[in-house]
Amino acid sequence: MENIEKPKNISKARLIIGASVFIVGFLAPLFVPLVTRSELSTAWKTTLSGLLMAGVPELFMVITVGILGKDGYQYLKGKVFAFMKKHGPPQQVSRTRYKIGLVFFTIPLLLALLFPYLSHHFAVLEKIESVINIGGDVMFFASFFILGGEFWDKIRALFTYTGPEKKTETGKPD
Repeated sequence: MENIEKPKNISKARLIIGASVFIVGFLAPLFVPLVTRSELSTAWKTTLSGLLMAGVPELFMVITVGILGKDGYQYLKGKVFAFMKKHGPPQQVSRTRYKIGLVFFTIPLLLALLFPYLSHHFAVLEKIESVINIGGDVMFFASFFILGGEFWDKIRALFTYTGPEKKTETGKPD
């Protein structure tokens, strides 16, 4: 995304408030474990967890647009994407880094698959279930940054019928 200049009609305070609302909205799913451990009824836990996962981030984006306006929101979004591009995963990684990333990618999947069966046989696992779940989620998320951009392309190709485009030596698609 090209360098977007800060709109002149947005004060620094509005930009900070808008950015804070934007960030809090995307951090809302992190509060789901607090809801599930609360004394609320199952119906309330389910409703609140669903809202924190799907409704609150979108609502907070709309509120951010209301605070900053379209130009301010585009500016903020441009800054976030620029930050992600700068600090995100590189396109290619070394073989060692790729292997470490695959370990980070597969361990949480295996734990999620085996945990329901193992927890019945090992009581200590039930006591640390939330630690295992949160640790697995963090590890799984981190694996995408460790594995690099080419892995993102492989994951994206899983969801396309034709698969990834083959690039020629000039770097252009076939």
